Amino acid sequence: QVQLVESGGGSVQAGGSLRLSCAASGVGYRRYWMGWFRQPPGKEREGVAAISDGKTTLYASSVEGRFTISQDNAKNTLYLQMDSLKPEDPAMYYCAARQNIGGSLRLQREWYPYWGQGTQVTVSS
Repeated sequence: QVQLVESGGGSVQAGGSLRLSCAASGVGYRRYWMGWFRQPPGKEREGVAAISDGKTTLYASSVEGRFTISQDNAKNTLYLQMDSLKPEDPAMYYCAARQNIGGSLRLQREWYPYWGQGTQVTVSS
């Protein structure tokens, strides 16, 4: 059974950094895509970053160059390093997983059947 538990959210000033973590069980990183999504208040959930095979990454244009997705296979943990946070970044951030059946890595939420409960990120200006 796949279980995903996010942590590391909080409040930070604009320009600051946060690192989100996602403790995963029931997934083998080489067999799963792992992704980060976010949902601002009143808006739809959107893809932020995804990783497959521990090395192939995909980023939303809004975060590319500022956010970094990575994974520690020994700890079964997915990370999202968020730097240069902007006032438009606040949201509930979710970790997601999908069995890797090949094809190009995707950031659309409908491709990911497994989700964590989310962790809140707030950015003050």
